[in-house]
Amino acid sequence: MSERKALLILHGKQALNEDVRAAVESRREQGWELAVRLTWEAGDARRLVGEALAAGYTQLIAGGGDGTLRDVAEAMAQHATEASLVLLPLGTANDFSRAAGIPLMVAEALELLDTAAHAIDLGEVDGHMFLNMATGGFGSQVTANTSEDLKKVLGGAAYLFTGLSRFNELHAAYGELQGPDFHWRGELLALGIGNGRQAGGGHVLCPQALADDGLLDISILPAPQELAGTLRDLLADGWGIDNMFVRARLPWVEIKVSEGLYINLDGEPMQGENLRFSIRPAALRVHLPGDSPLLRGSMKLSHPG
Repeated sequence: MSERKALLILHGKQALNEDVRAAVESRREQGWELAVRLTWEAGDARRLVGEALAAGYTQLIAGGGDGTLRDVAEAMAQHATEASLVLLPLGTANDFSRAAGIPLMVAEALELLDTAAHAIDLGEVDGHMFLNMATGGFGSQVTANTSEDLKKVLGGAAYLFTGLSRFNELHAAYGELQGPDFHWRGELLALGIGNGRQAGGGHVLCPQALADDGLLDISILPAPQELAGTLRDLLADGWGIDNMFVRARLPWVEIKVSEGLYINLDGEPMQGENLRFSIRPAALRVHLPGDSPLLRGSMKLSHPG
């Protein structure tokens, strides 16, 4: 098979994206044999990865939002393939791609086909793998789908809480986190477990995370004693909530909680009361910029957003 041959697995909603069509045609004009397959329903990404690998493709492209990129990455890792992956960020948040320095312009992102692939880690919980980050919270469920109006009001806190007007609905729950030489327990509002650095459309939870260090970055937001007043004061003082986080870097961490913990896994919800998160070192070969902030040895400073 030609080295200049790749298959693009594209989310069905992007089928009429003219930028994607133009970039694909440009690559073909430059000598690439580039095939395109569309996803339509759950399970399609996994099936298409299997078909591509069986057909001998050694370079795949995942085009879509964070969920599509995760689905393709997970399927490739489960095949334990040496094939490499190019990420084509076409979603709203594009959190992993932004933190990794992947261009958001389609044509520029596809130029990564010509660069070297780097072995990166993937996170894993309850049989599910994730490329970027797991976020979790109690009471007001943490999601990546916070409204734009709320983001304007709360800034970086928006993805954690459902709104200033709903402080009375927030409540913490007792949680316990255990890992190698690490033990934390107490009242917990939210947490981030990152292979990447940011979630919720640009909000940095794990500012020092690396995608190739064999470790997960853990960020815990303990509950203030007087919740509503403390958070209002922090916001009024110009965003001081970052100082409240407890952070660690671990190859695995077990979480036990006194009530259901809502987890958002690269945009997909899951739930559990006893969960073990672990890292799969060098699980996937991905084409990243050589100076990507998520790679060890890179001196480039990250300014996610």
